[in-house]
Amino acid sequence: MALVWLERPGGLERRLTAAAGAVSLREMLPIRRSPAGYPMAPSQPEWDALTLEDRAAVVAALPDEVTDAEMAPPEGDRHFKAKIGPLGALRGFFARQGRRVYLAAELPIYYPSEPRFAPDLLAVLEVDDHDRDKWVVSQEGKGLDWVMEVHVGGDRKKDAERNVARYARLGIGEYFLYDRARGQLHAHRLAAPDANSYTPIVPQHGRYESRVLGLDVQVERDRLRFHAGTALLLESEELIARLETLLQDTQRRAEEESRRAEEESRRAEAAEAELAQLRLELERLKK
Repeated sequence: MALVWLERPGGLERRLTAAAGAVSLREMLPIRRSPAGYPMAPSQPEWDALTLEDRAAVVAALPDEVTDAEMAPPEGDRHFKAKIGPLGALRGFFARQGRRVYLAAELPIYYPSEPRFAPDLLAVLEVDDHDRDKWVVSQEGKGLDWVMEVHVGGDRKKDAERNVARYARLGIGEYFLYDRARGQLHAHRLAAPDANSYTPIVPQHGRYESRVLGLDVQVERDRLRFHAGTALLLESEELIARLETLLQDTQRRAEEESRRAEEESRRAEAAEAELAQLRLELERLKK
């Protein structure tokens, strides 16, 4: 029997057929559409009914990018740096910790029967950190654990209201909103695994605790900062600058030590020559 998917008003209907020459799932491009006409992943029951081969076909058919119409308009360097800086800091930290954490920016996300989205920054715990073109929840076996959105301009309600409700409904453990235009951070957490609405995270001395990441987060001047206890997580550019400074200092000390060694060597040679001259003079006087 082969699975055949039929596009009909109101969604995608599945049926089984044994008819000879039935068109295969892969040939029919079984992609759901949201009310706005954008691709969606199948529902979980539909996914569960697929063979491994057909699941692979569905994943391959889901687009690897999100259209401009589905995302906020480009917001320049302030928006870009506000997510790339934290991404580098988090990747470096978890790599040094040896933890299995997948981090990505603006990756297309496909929840079952949900319009796709691409958060500014996301984290998923206890999964392999390898390159992905999209995250299909049914294929990966789990949804997102942590999401951050950066707001610089445009429709603030999308990040501050609609995403708060949507991400909670999807079961995303924590949602952080960095309002860079106002220099503010807002954080939300699911108080229980079965909760369907967020509880605000109350800051302590300006820091918001992320239990998902095991870090504290705060706004410092015009940057979002992560702290592991009292230690500040450096962004990639800062870490490179610090390592370059350390390298330069080490090289300078090595050169100074080399110069001192050369000077000591010259002094030792001079002392040996003087000693030899004194010995000759002593021998001469003894004769």
